[in-house]
Amino acid sequence: MPKAKKIEELESLVYNLELELQKTKLILGELSGRKSQDAVDFSLKASQEGSESQSDEGAVVEGIFDGQLMIGPDGKKYSVPANYASKSKLVEGDILKLTIARDGSFIFKQILPVERARVVGHLVKDKELDQFVVLSQDKVYRTLMASITYFKGEEGDEVVVLVPKDSDSNWAAVENIIKKPKNNAASTEEFDISF
Repeated sequence: MPKAKKIEELESLVYNLELELQKTKLILGELSGRKSQDAVDFSLKASQEGSESQSDEGAVVEGIFDGQLMIGPDGKKYSVPANYASKSKLVEGDILKLTIARDGSFIFKQILPVERARVVGHLVKDKELDQFVVLSQDKVYRTLMASITYFKGEEGDEVVVLVPKDSDSNWAAVENIIKKPKNNAASTEEFDISF
């Protein structure tokens, strides 16, 4: 097997081992009662900051984006189109306005974004979830598949994501993907990895 292919396989193995280690730490923390102090309760935040009203266009609901859905003030969850969330780079905690038009169409608008932080990590395929996640230092972030496919992300690529600056998050918005360099060296050198 070419050296470049072996290196690629080893990188993938390392990323997946790091991912499994982080998931194990999360489970251990939950079992021992050590949950993050900064975790946000989106239902509570939506009940405090959200609203419902009527306008000429239809019903208007303001709620909190949880990384995938908008939670209204009554706890009801609304599907946010993945393409809109990806394009707008929505982050957990952003306040959205949903207008439900009289014809039944949903129109989302971001009205109050939370302060963001940029984080760099690596794109890893979580085999258990069959989804891509971003592994950054000691944190695993879920991402919307629409973002990964838009940037043509592949396992091992470097990823720049946006997360809430002042709170912990499970989801991250993909800002950009830096493709890993393709090793085009026509190396036929093989090496053996024995354990």
